[in-house]
Parts: sequence; C-alpha cells; structure tokens
Amino acid sequence: MHRILLAVVIAAVALSAVRPHSWFTWLLEVAPILVGVPLLVLTHRRFRLSTLVYLLLTFHALVLALGAHYTYAQVPIGFWGDLDRNWYDRFAHFVQGFVPAVLAREILLRRTPLRPGGWTFTLVTAVCLAFSAVYELIEWLGAVLAGEAATDFLGTQGDVWDTQWDMFLALCGALAAQLILSRRHDRELSVL
Repeated sequence: MHRILLAVVIAAVALSAVRPHSWFTWLLEVAPILVGVPLLVLTHRRFRLSTLVYLLLTFHALVLALGAHYTYAQVPIGFWGDLDRNWYDRFAHFVQGFVPAVLAREILLRRTPLRPGGWTFTLVTAVCLAFSAVYELIEWLGAVLAGEAATDFLGTQGDVWDTQWDMFLALCGALAAQLILSRRHDRELSVL
C-alpha cells in the first residue's frame, strides 16, 4: 500500500508541474513534498509510520500539489458561491494543522514517555502552531526576498488578517484531528 501512496504523490506532483500558473510559486508550494517524500522513503525501514499517517500525508501532498499548480487563490474548486475570496487557501491551512497533528502525535507517543491524554494533546497542538508560525515566516521571507514575484505564494487575496486566519485554521485542524482520529490512531499504534 505504501508504494501505491508514493506513486500517487509522485504522479500528483508531476501533473501539477504541467504548465503551472507560476513556476516560482509551484516550486515553493511543492518544496515540502520534495523534502518530505525522500525523508519518508529513507526512514521507512527504521521508523515505519502508521498507515493512517501515510494516508494523511498523501492527502496533504495532493492538497499542496493542486495549490501549487493553480496557486491557492486560483484553484477552481475554491470558488464557492459568491464569496469574496477563494477558500482553497483556508482549507489548505486547516489541513496544515490536521495532518501534522497526527504525525506529531505519533512521533511523540512512539519516541517519548508521553501517553495519550492531556500533555500529548497540548504538545501536539503547540507543535502544529509552531509549524504554522514557521510557515508564515517562510512566506514573509519569500515576500521580502522575491517582492512582487511572491504575491501568488503569499495568497493573501487582499486580506490583511490572512496570516492570523492561516494560523487559526491550522490550530482548528490540529484540534479537530486529535479529537476525531485519536482513538483510531491509538488502535493503529497498538499493532506497530
């Protein structure tokens, strides 16, 4: 199954590279995939993750690849109704909290003395907030270094509160993932 998921991710990245809206934005948006996939392949034998985490990481890669191809402000499925912005960006930031929460939870539960519950929940949430803040700092650095060329990467769509919304939605994603998936995740971890 893991090879199938890897093939899906590779195919999605390849398809997203077919005439993207902006090559610069495409590269910035798929960078987490280009870094993460080799790391997962290299560590697969020594630290195999749960199937749930691999499924979620694949889903996250698909979200990133689609946003990379169009830019988040232009993804066709993000234009819902008469809203004043494309909401795919907001969805992607929710996913940016949701998926890393389960990954962070797995690493903490398998590599530290922590057990499911309060401290794990709190630390996973903090890790996801930190990850989101770092990503927002990377976006800011991209804007400083690239100027106008980074407009599509930033994806603010004229919202002065975009950074705060992004981090809030990552927080919501992290909380939702832990509340919805903890029991299933615990069952998968018990057989690893």
